[in-house]
Order: sequence, then structure tokens, then C-alpha cells
Amino acid sequence: MTSPSPQRLKPKSFADLVAQFRNFPKPQSEDSALLRALVQLLVVVGIIATDVASEGNMIWFGWPISVLAVPLTLLGGVWSWQNRQKANVGAKFFIAIGMLGMLLLFFRNLYANLNDTRLVLAELLIQLQILHSFDLPRRKDLGYSMVIGLILLGVAGTVSQTLTFAPWLILFLAIALPVLVLDYRSRLGLAGLETILWPQRSSSRKGRADLLKNSPLSPKRLGAILGITLVLGLGLFSIMPRFPGYQLSTLPVSLPADAPENERFSPTNLSLVNPGYENPGGEGSENTDGATFGNSPGTGEGSSPSEGQGELDKTQYYGFNSKINQNLRGEMEKVLVMRVRSQAPGFWRVMSFDRYTGQGWEVTNADDLQLTERSRWAGRFFLTPFIPNQVEKKRIIQSYTAVLSLPNIVPAMQYPTELYFPTAEIGQDPEGNLRSPLGLLEGLTYTAVSKVPYRNRTQLAAAGTDYPPFITEKYLDVPPALKAEVQAVAEEILSQANSPITSPYEKALYLAQGLKQRFPQAQEIPFFAEDEDLVEAFLFKYKGGYADHYATVLTIMLRSIGIPARFATGFDQGDFNPFTGYYLVHNTDAHAVTEAYFPGQGWFAFNPLPGYEVVPPSFEDSGAFGVLRSFWRWVAGWVPSPILGFFEGLWFTTLKILGYVVSRLWGFVSSGLVGAVTGAIAVVIASMGGWFVIKQIRSWFQRRRFAQLPMMEQLYQQMLLLLQNKGHQKQRTQTPWEFLRAIQQQYRPETLEILTELTEAYVNWRYGEQPANTDYLKQQLKRLQRSFYRGRS
Repeated sequence: MTSPSPQRLKPKSFADLVAQFRNFPKPQSEDSALLRALVQLLVVVGIIATDVASEGNMIWFGWPISVLAVPLTLLGGVWSWQNRQKANVGAKFFIAIGMLGMLLLFFRNLYANLNDTRLVLAELLIQLQILHSFDLPRRKDLGYSMVIGLILLGVAGTVSQTLTFAPWLILFLAIALPVLVLDYRSRLGLAGLETILWPQRSSSRKGRADLLKNSPLSPKRLGAILGITLVLGLGLFSIMPRFPGYQLSTLPVSLPADAPENERFSPTNLSLVNPGYENPGGEGSENTDGATFGNSPGTGEGSSPSEGQGELDKTQYYGFNSKINQNLRGEMEKVLVMRVRSQAPGFWRVMSFDRYTGQGWEVTNADDLQLTERSRWAGRFFLTPFIPNQVEKKRIIQSYTAVLSLPNIVPAMQYPTELYFPTAEIGQDPEGNLRSPLGLLEGLTYTAVSKVPYRNRTQLAAAGTDYPPFITEKYLDVPPALKAEVQAVAEEILSQANSPITSPYEKALYLAQGLKQRFPQAQEIPFFAEDEDLVEAFLFKYKGGYADHYATVLTIMLRSIGIPARFATGFDQGDFNPFTGYYLVHNTDAHAVTEAYFPGQGWFAFNPLPGYEVVPPSFEDSGAFGVLRSFWRWVAGWVPSPILGFFEGLWFTTLKILGYVVSRLWGFVSSGLVGAVTGAIAVVIASMGGWFVIKQIRSWFQRRRFAQLPMMEQLYQQMLLLLQNKGHQKQRTQTPWEFLRAIQQQYRPETLEILTELTEAYVNWRYGEQPANTDYLKQQLKRLQRSFYRGRS
């Protein structure tokens, strides 16, 4: 008998495949209108927060991105709600085409903004979210939108440099809480809360109010959770340690929208120009292609002259120029000029000067620039600072954003080695000062990487006096008529030390502190006459002078005793904002310091100005909990003086009382044998009392924890605690029976019988849902406790 030949399978027709696809079960749609609406609001908040944080740098068709993106995403949400039950094949096809188009646009924008890709990525996410909002049938699609909103908020937090981002963060959190509740209910398959809160129109108003009051979405509950979250979040934020950021290699760089890109040096922009000085051309200082360095209120008529008597510019610091005039008088109006994000605080150094003119300083051959091309592939400038290789250094990354137009010089911490800057060239003058072909226009952002040396006092003190010839030729110059008398003053100050000072570094420290003590406060003095010397007038005629005069005097004083020194200007670290992580630097933070050279170590700064530390701020002053200190200083700045004085007085009084008590106790204990024995007894009693209190507190917490468990669970956990005290702890990976078998050899048969009864009852209750005789098991547990206490196990 022959078996029938197998029937050949016929290929399915296209119509059969279409029919088969149509017969697939349709995905279950999300029908909670409240959840959908709140998710759309989350996305809207993320879009607006990103737009606000970008400060107008995200533009669509001449409009801020949120003006068009918000209505489009809301329109998509409404459309997807109305069509959530349909296949929407045509819409999905156009969405896919649109996403491919957005991807091509993203690559184009990415190529044009390689220096800072954060906003480019945020713009892509917004575009994809708009397209995605037209296809939201299921809950997991809403989850994708929730993640997009969270990512956009994260981008906004990264980009934002001010606290204008904070309200949007709080609003996002307030919306996210009910979204999480509704999303969790949807995952469990529970009915939407709107069907419970508004079941029908005929429901009484009182009934609906009671439902809302007991609902997970009640304003009282959500408000309490929001408040607790904010308090805990801010508390953790303030006390958590801070570790260096900027772990990526691509660092922020950007130009204002109307600024020329990839600028180079030319005869028209080679010189350093400070708009705070008088310029023959009138208002502003022209840069290449007509770009100005900024028209400050003091620029033009009445601004600072480059020589002779004159008034300070109200906004621009006079010390940023190839030649500075210290015969100016007046006061600057405080204006924010920069925001700096840095891995550590520091002195944002701008430039240094080598030649003393009698009433100021200048850089010799200032326009003799050494030009450096930006690396085509790395997108940055590689600089070669003059610093000995054997000096231990720390790599510090800083990002600067100009809030006010500044001269075409580049602030950075000492010894920058890499510079991310939006020009094709960077110049360095003979002093190593960085100069840009483009002024630091308002809105410009750049990043510097510096290798800042450690200030090792032992090595600096042992540096010696073997100076290279190019250092002595340039940085020991003192006017001959001035040298002898300034040297005499320096030696007089050094002679007041307790022991002779031989180290140049220690001499520099002592002279800086000596100037502070001899002239404890900067003061107003008249204009210098045309032939009058600043240092001579400061030391012998007026017995003091203006703030920057101190650095000039210290520089000349160090030169007079054979220590190479130069005059340097820059910005103090400014006011740290613990919420944004930025240092807010004002024009009034700009001042001068003295830099001294030490063989084999390099240049180190000293600040002789009263009110400042002798050593300028550095990374060595920061720590993991530096933000907590800065946070308290920031809070103290807002607290009224009487309240601040009360808390400071309370803290001081508490420390004083503790110090008094400790000193008296120590005096009694160290007074003789009786005191020592009494102290030892007191320590033993205090230790035992502390141990007893801690044990009682732990027992109280254990009882509270056990009281919240079912009775059978309580009994089993108490048994495990007894065994743990005997040295046998149950591992989380062990089942109850595995644990019992592992320890059965350690206990007597009667003890093992009780352990077996408790374990068997727990397993039957936990996994078999069988009721347990808890009264009997309580008696057995007490027997077990008594046997353990008596040592019979």
C-alpha cells in the first residue's frame, strides 16, 4: 500500500497576505483623555523650557521654536485622540517620510554647529515629537512622549545659565506627578480616574467632591508630595558632593547669530582695543567686517584717556589694553559681564604687562603676534604655555559666556593648553596673552582647558635664584631714580620678620602681606602730575592709593630686590550661583595682581590688595562639598542682617559653650590622678550608656517594622533575628528550607524542632495560603528565646 504523496503548499496570494494582516488583533489604545492631556502638557513644558534656556538661539522661520512647535504638538495630540482606534496607515507613511526629512535636516545643522551640538539635538527631538504626536494610539507611545519631555527638560537645564529655568522645572514636576499616577494605573489595567471622578452628570456635587478628595489626584495629596519632593531634592542637592564635570571632549562654543564666523587676523583687527578708552573714531571700536566690540555707556566723549589725567569708564575695566593708564579716577557701575562654569574656582586671568611707564603699564611689541591655526579635525586650538614640565599640574576646564561686549582678549585660568573658540586664528603677544580677531561679543561662548600648577610651598621656597637670561632682561627693569628708595622700603618690611627670610617666594608672600598691613585700605588720591611717579607717590607722598596701585607697587618692589615680577589683570571668581553652577562675574570683579617668577616653577600670583587673600583663589581651595559652602554663602546674602546675625550669634555661642565645657573637663581630667581616674570612669559609663541607647533605638525601630507585618511574617522575622544574633544570617538567595538545612547541625534536637515548626508554618502560610496557629507559635518562639538566653541552643 503506497502512502499518498504530500500535498504541495501553494504560495499565498497578495490578497491573502493583506487579509491575514487585517485579521491581526488591533493594538489596544489608551482611552484616558486625562493622561493624554497631561502628557502633552509635559512635552509643551519641555519645549518652552528649552526655548527659554537657549535665549532665542532656536529659531524656526524667524520665530522662536516654541511659537510653532507648541501648537503643532497640541494639534497632533488632538488628532491622534480622535483617530486612536484607526490603523492610520497613510498618516504613518507621511510620518516616516517626515522623520527621514528631519534626519537630513539634523545632519545639516550638526555639520554647521559642530562646536556645540546640544541645541541641535534638542531641535531634532522637538521635530520628532511633533511628528510622533500625530500617532499616539497606545500607552507605550505616550511613554515615549514622556521621555522626550524629560530629555528636553534635561537639555534646558544643561544649556540654562540663569534661574529662569527653575519655574519650568517646578511646573514639569507638578505635572509629572499625576502623569506617573495615571500611567501606573494604566499599566495595571485599571479604569481611568476620569470615569471615577466624573461618572455621570446626575451625580451629586458633594459625591464628586468626596471622590476627588479621596482620589490619588487630589490637590492636597499632590501638593504635599510636590513639597516633600522639592525639599528633599534641594536638601540633597545642597549636601551632595560635587565632582569635576565636563567629562566629554566636545565643549561649548557658540557665536551670536549676527556675528561673522571663522574670523582671521588682518591689519584692521590686529591691535588690542578696549572700548573703555577714548578712540579717535568716536563710538565703539571697529573690528573686521564692521563688527564692534560694543558701545558701552562710557565710550566716546568723557571716556578714559590712554594717557594723562582722566575718568574711568563706567562699565569697561581699564586694565584690558596693550597700554594701561593708572592716572584715572572714578568708580565703575556694577554690571554683569560674564558667566563662567568651571571645574574649580580661580582667577580668570586676562593679560600681563612687562614694562612700567611711571603711571601705568604696557606690553612691549604688543602687536607682534604669534598666530595659531585652529585644528581642522579637532575643532580647537592647541597652545604651548611656558611652564616647566616638572611642575605638578591639574587640568581644569572652564566655559565662558560674555554677557557684555568685551575687548578682543580671551580670559582663561593660568596656562591654557587647549582653546575651543569660534575663530579660525588665535594670536599670542610676547607676554603670552591670548588675542582674538573678533571681540568678545555679547552672547559669545568659548571653552578653555588650563593646566594650573599646584602651589607647593616647599618646592617654591627651594626654587633659588637661578633665573634664565630672558627673564632677568625683561622683568627686573626698575627706573634708576626709583630703585634705591623702593629697595630700602622692601628691606625694611622684610626686616620686621621674626627670622631672616632668604627664599624669594617667602619674600614675595611677606611683602604682599606687609603692604596690606602698612596700607590697610585703598584710598582716593589726587591726579598724578605729568612727571610724578606712581610708586613713589604711593609710598612716600600719599601713603596709599587706589586698588590697582597696590599691585604696581608690589611688582616694582619685588623687582628692586632682584625677584622677577610682572603686572597682571583679570577677574576674581565672582559670585557663585549654586543652582545654576555658574560664577557670575561683574566688571567690578576685575582687578590687578602681581605675578612673580621662580626658577623651575614658573609664574605665581600674589594679591596685595586689602580685603583679598594674598594667594588668589585656585582649585586647591575647592572640594567635594564646596557647593554646600557656596550655597550657605548665597543664602546668607539674601537673609536679612538681624536674622543672619542671630544665627551666626547662636552658632558662635554654641561653639563657645562647647569649647568652655570641653576646656573645663579637660582641665579637671588633666589636673591629677583623681581627675584622670574620674575621666576614665566617665568615658566608660558614657560609652555603655550610648551603646544601651543605640540598642534600645534599634529595638524600637525593629518592633515598629514588625508591627506593620502580618502576624505569621512577624513570627518568622523574629526567629530570623534571633538566629542572626547567634551568627547565622539567612541569605536573600536562600529559601526558608535551604536556610534551615544549612544550620540544622548547629542546634540541639528540641531547638531544631521549634525552628522546623516555625519554618513549616511560615512556608504553608506564605506560599500555600494555609492559616497558622499563631497563638501556639508565639509560645514556641518564647521557648526558643528562653533557650537562647540561657545558652542552650
